[in-house]
Amino acid sequence: MDQENKERDHRKLGQELGLFVFSDLVGPGLPLWTPKGTILRKKIDEFVQELRSVDNYGQVTIPHLTKKDLYIKSQHYEKEKYGEDIFKIQTRDKRELCLKPMNCPHHAQIYASQLRSYKELPIRYSETTMVYRDEQSGELAGLSRVLSITQDDAHIFCRESQLQKEMERIWNIIEKFYATFGFTDLTPRFSRRNEEKKFKGSDANWQKAEEAIKNLITEKSTNNYLDGPGEAAFYGPKIDFMAKDSVGREHQVGTIQVDFLNPENLDLEYVNETGHRERPVMIHCAIAGSLERFLAVYLEHVAGEFPLWLSPVQLTIIPIGEAHTEYAQNIFEKLKAEKIRVEIYDSKNRLGKNIHNVKSQKLPYYLVIGDKEMRENKITLESRNGEKFSLTLEELIDKLEKEVRNKK
Repeated sequence: MDQENKERDHRKLGQELGLFVFSDLVGPGLPLWTPKGTILRKKIDEFVQELRSVDNYGQVTIPHLTKKDLYIKSQHYEKEKYGEDIFKIQTRDKRELCLKPMNCPHHAQIYASQLRSYKELPIRYSETTMVYRDEQSGELAGLSRVLSITQDDAHIFCRESQLQKEMERIWNIIEKFYATFGFTDLTPRFSRRNEEKKFKGSDANWQKAEEAIKNLITEKSTNNYLDGPGEAAFYGPKIDFMAKDSVGREHQVGTIQVDFLNPENLDLEYVNETGHRERPVMIHCAIAGSLERFLAVYLEHVAGEFPLWLSPVQLTIIPIGEAHTEYAQNIFEKLKAEKIRVEIYDSKNRLGKNIHNVKSQKLPYYLVIGDKEMRENKITLESRNGEKFSLTLEELIDKLEKEVRNKK
């Protein structure tokens, strides 16, 4: 690993910036998120939900445990798929429960709780929740490969005639989401089946699903897409979006998956215009995907320098001496009242030490409060790249709010 990649390593940055920790007592692959890291996670998830809100996703909540029967019925329990990855728990009365490794069969049970009409479709469910997969300890790596995976998961139940439009809506969300984080050149990969026996379902349904995905990629993509034979999920083909980070490394990010199999396995139906029952199509979609893996990629992409809207601490106030503490505290309280994530440093520390700490934490902005600021009733705002702005408090608040609102 070259020096730049070492400096960008998300495990190193996560420790230096105080975002997450690992504990030997908790175990490998199980990150513990600090208050700062939790702000990051929440802000990313809020943005996903903001983008989805236009399409009226209903947020749902499911338990983390289930009877194994659910995964047997969905075919996830079979050994060649997820059987070996499922954490199994035996209850005191010898029943076997599973920690959920995915959410789709649970969401399907919400859909199946009542008979649906074609007029209700598409039905869109979303949930940000953890799933658990029993990876081998040698495969665990920082946030890139963990046992507890937080997914911004969503499932859409629609008619075949609605499939293309629903996938296009998801594609647009994925493009907007990644462009906001500086990944502006996404390349779709057509992850399809090959001749392996692991792929389940009828040839006719696979053909329809693959044709729908191929048509969408052809219509939407300005890049040449990547072909991924054998990369499909066992239940259907998918679009995997590939992104390059700021040092040229390629990562798989968001995904759109088409699924005719789960509606059959889990007996999902709706009533059509003529009163007959039909199967819906199920679309699986994740925008950030795994929040852990996304943050591993993004931390290294920006080398820990978060934009203002995302930064756990947006502004630090540094009073030069005790004579400036009260004035600095007043600014602190006013900024805090405006929902700005602000902190104030102790004036008893040396000024140089405080400024060094701000810069080592890669914070977007800081204020130094001294005699000049008190006398002129103005604030000198300095950015981490050395820009300086002389502002009134009202101008400062306006500047910060605009930058947050625009996700600059």
